[in-house]
Amino acid sequence: MPTFVPRLNHLAEWKQDLAIAFGTWVLGVLVYLSGMHVLLNGKDDTPLWIRLTELTVLCLLQVLRRKIPWGLMCGLVVLGVDIAFGPSLPIFVIFTDFLYATTLYGSRRVSRVMIGVAAVGTLGAVCLALLFSAQWRTAILVAFAFLPFLVTPVWWAANVRQQRDIAHNERANAVQLATIGELDRKAAVAGERSKMARDLHDVIAGHLSAIAIQSEAALSMATADPELSRKVLKSVRENSVSALDEMRAMIGLLRADPSTGDSEIEPTAPARLAELSKLVESARASGLEVELGSTPGQPARLPAAVDLTAYRIAQEALTNAAKHAAGGRAVLDIRADGGILTVEVRNDLRPGSGSGDDGGTGLGLLNMRERAAAVGGTLAAGPSGGGWLVRAELPLEGS
Repeated sequence: MPTFVPRLNHLAEWKQDLAIAFGTWVLGVLVYLSGMHVLLNGKDDTPLWIRLTELTVLCLLQVLRRKIPWGLMCGLVVLGVDIAFGPSLPIFVIFTDFLYATTLYGSRRVSRVMIGVAAVGTLGAVCLALLFSAQWRTAILVAFAFLPFLVTPVWWAANVRQQRDIAHNERANAVQLATIGELDRKAAVAGERSKMARDLHDVIAGHLSAIAIQSEAALSMATADPELSRKVLKSVRENSVSALDEMRAMIGLLRADPSTGDSEIEPTAPARLAELSKLVESARASGLEVELGSTPGQPARLPAAVDLTAYRIAQEALTNAAKHAAGGRAVLDIRADGGILTVEVRNDLRPGSGSGDDGGTGLGLLNMRERAAAVGGTLAAGPSGGGWLVRAELPLEGS
């Protein structure tokens, strides 16, 4: 039986109804043949073929049990005929299936009407029994004997319908939660892709742009001071190694196993303001005259996110200055005051130079603004006093 019911549920609706009709017909025939179908006292004088005809017609109508309200109305006609010949148990039992199906498969309005009919019918059965019976005790017993045929199927179907509606709502909520989770996952992936793109841009625009500028300077100084050429080439090598280290760390992060946290490549610590001197030397080797103003006295105490963001903004600003104002002068000033870390890079503008952005792509300023906003800060960039000023204000608390 436990395996039969799930198999029955997998059938089409009309096949389910056909199986139910055939099963009830077989049971009804057995009840009629055994003579246990009489509900009232006395002998049943109705011919067996009439009883079997009623049973067959009602079982055939069970195929229409989901057709609301036609199935119930047709079944009610057969029930009336059966009561006229004398009520029999199989007809009453099968008719309860029509009450059950109407309450379960009908509309919400029909289901509420069936509950009302069951309540009124219960009260009416008791009143009729008291009215037509000589003894009130016998009337009440007879009335309550018929109540299960009316109340039980409606109550059962109402509970099944309620549980079905709850399950449907839970499934709908689960689908909505899954959809929201998928949207959150896509948003997280998009955010991570944007972050990786920003980091890749910083590596390429910072180190590789410096390498290109310094290499060009080294080629133009082929017959100049060997010591200066050596210094430039040394800076090229340092930028190359730094770029490879950062790319290696990023690849290691991408190849890390998220379930175990293991990575085939040992991660490299991100650059901080403690390495600002290397950044300044690289910019000077690119032909830019860099003047270092104030710097935070104890950069190790800065929040890690602010420390990294300040370094990247200074790196991007100096790279753009070396690219657009080669041979010019730049002033780097980093100071902490009143819970705010301020990063300023001011450089001269040569005639015909751009706006200080990375080759007109707009990614340099965009990435700097995104990095500043990520830690709750702001960034402004634009002409100032005949030069170009990049100013970032990064909060030190709550980062």
